Amino acid sequence: MDGGVACLVALTGLPTTLHHPTLGPWTWLLSLALAVPLVWRRRAPAVVFGVVAAIGFQQWLIGFPIPADAAVLVALYTVAAYRPRRWALVAAAVVELGVVLVAVRFLPAGDVWGSLIFLSGLVAAAFFTGTSVQNRRAYLGALVDRATSLERERDQHARLVATAERARIARELHDIVAHSLTVVVTMSEAAAVAVDSDPAAARGAMTQVASTGRTALGEMRRLLGVLRADEQQADPGATRAPAPGLDRVDDLVASARAAGLPVRLTVSGPARQLPSTLDVTAYRVVQESLTNALKHAHDPTGVHVRLRWDDDDLAIDVTDDGRPADSTGGPPGHGLTGMRERLALFGGTVSSGPTASGGWRVRAVVPLEAAP
Repeated sequence: MDGGVACLVALTGLPTTLHHPTLGPWTWLLSLALAVPLVWRRRAPAVVFGVVAAIGFQQWLIGFPIPADAAVLVALYTVAAYRPRRWALVAAAVVELGVVLVAVRFLPAGDVWGSLIFLSGLVAAAFFTGTSVQNRRAYLGALVDRATSLERERDQHARLVATAERARIARELHDIVAHSLTVVVTMSEAAAVAVDSDPAAARGAMTQVASTGRTALGEMRRLLGVLRADEQQADPGATRAPAPGLDRVDDLVASARAAGLPVRLTVSGPARQLPSTLDVTAYRVVQESLTNALKHAHDPTGVHVRLRWDDDDLAIDVTDDGRPADSTGGPPGHGLTGMRERLALFGGTVSSGPTASGGWRVRAVVPLEAAP
């Protein structure tokens, strides 16, 4: 493109050469001298402008104006378009000085004032066209930078959301699998002990195992069905039932009783409707506490689940009187961590520890600010 501009400027000397054959060589030399530097105008705008201005001044000294003087305007435009504003102002001042010299000596418009106005208009057009191009380029660059920044922020947000979702899914899987498998293991052991002495009790225990397994599979299907990105490809057999809430605590307690855990449920205060996510969180706290009692309490004679509804919060208290089972030295579980993470989303707290009688207690407090 720059080479084409240089050729166009050089060809402007052709009419003068044909009209004044005796001046042809000088015209061509000056035209080439003014045009050739324009090939590098965008690589070194200030240097090219200086060279072109110097050649134009030499041409003024010779006293013969040529159309290739337009190279000065092209060089001014390039400085205004690619260099800082102060450079463009200096270049415009230099060109305007040349305008005064040309208007006084050559009178291209027939008189001095007309020549000044005409040539100054050309200078202003070159200057403002160049600055407009630079402003537009800067604006587009800012838009590109903003789009890049927004895309980067979007990717970071997507990664954070994916991490949070993985943590949520891990908690859900832990709560579903840990509780259900604990019940299954406990009932299977009871059935194995009673299979010879009490076949009917063994049969009932295995029936409970099957029921618990079906319930766990149903919850697993529900959870995995939510993960489907494309609803049309989702498993048609996957249930879309809502996640369990406090309205199913009675079923949870009954399941623990069937597994051999002597559970008692006490609810005090007027119950309130909770948002679905908070309702699931409260349910999971009770479920995980009962699961821990099944796994770790040794020969408990009573497990007490208390739900106390106050004006400002819901207190969940699960206490057992069984001696803690011997530690196997294995890695710590994720149940208490999962409860703490769930409750932290709503500003709740959870604590656990041994009781004075040697049992274990889990206490969670859930603020009800978000509840209607």
